[in-house]
Amino acid sequence: MTPFNFTSIAGNLPTSPALMGNTVIWKPSRPAIFSGYYLARMFEAAGLPPGVINFVPGDPVEVTGAILTHPDFAGFHYTGSTAVFQQFWRTIGERIEHYRSYPRIVGETGGKDFVIAHASAEEDALIANLVRGAFEYQGQKCSAASRVYVADSLWQRMRDRLVEEVASIRMGDVADFRNFMGAVIDKNAFGSIGGYIEDAGKSRDAEILVGGEMDDSQGYFIRPTVIQAHKPDYKAMCEEIFGPVVTVYVYPESQWTEALELVDSTSPYGLTGAVFATDRGAIAQATVRLRQSAGNFYVNDKPTGAIVGQQPFGGARASGTNDKAGSMLNLVRWVSARAIKETFVPATDYRYPFMAEE
Repeated sequence: MTPFNFTSIAGNLPTSPALMGNTVIWKPSRPAIFSGYYLARMFEAAGLPPGVINFVPGDPVEVTGAILTHPDFAGFHYTGSTAVFQQFWRTIGERIEHYRSYPRIVGETGGKDFVIAHASAEEDALIANLVRGAFEYQGQKCSAASRVYVADSLWQRMRDRLVEEVASIRMGDVADFRNFMGAVIDKNAFGSIGGYIEDAGKSRDAEILVGGEMDDSQGYFIRPTVIQAHKPDYKAMCEEIFGPVVTVYVYPESQWTEALELVDSTSPYGLTGAVFATDRGAIAQATVRLRQSAGNFYVNDKPTGAIVGQQPFGGARASGTNDKAGSMLNLVRWVSARAIKETFVPATDYRYPFMAEE
């Protein structure tokens, strides 16, 4: 089951198990049926035999219901929400005795991806990568920067510049390459993201620093939005939003260690994260303390843009099974190992030589 937000994933995920000798049923996300259909036609035109990758758009309940009840069901690669993946896992577990083999279950689910900035961080790099990491592709990436922790001394120097940069972002038709952002995917996303913006505008625990404007008159456009949270457990710091909204919490410079603890404990996810610092000691400390917080961890870079073949992608905790799609680690999930032994001089007596000793 492939998601809407990366067309290339729709080419990678079904083909990975096919490369390893399996036949595949490919169920695309509803908003990505059109692009998936043309990918399937491309595979066919390139010579992929019929029946190897079977493109099956349709109602997700009906399609998965038919698949998960079949005794030959052998594996499931899912990219999507954590709640849906957990339901699939539960369903598979309840039916486990009906399958010919134990199904391989691989999932890449949600994220609440972080950036933590030490007081020594370089301001220009932090600002540029926050804008890219949070707002490229309208923030509709599971790896998008969504919560940011900034030392107070650094925040005082960069706040106004960050606001200015975000306000300068040009939006519009993605066919015009001068636009940095386009519309969010559909009406449901528009409403869900808007709920967080509306709450921030009313809450005593947060304020909108820039953005927040929304327009669905022609497409579902949401201006890139920066929220400042006044407490670290404000909802926009904890819940996956999946849109062009990033929330900043400012911590006292002297509480760097405590800030690392906040990053690790605030979210159940563990997908991507980044640390910005020029102090090598701070980088080393963050790398160790946050080892369970992000399956893809970045130093002085945005927490997005993993390159297939170079940076295997995936996270654990509520973010999935961390099987690193786009790497050998994922490919070996789709094989069943078989060992063959052939003996050229077989034993002719069951007795071992040591048995003759008194």
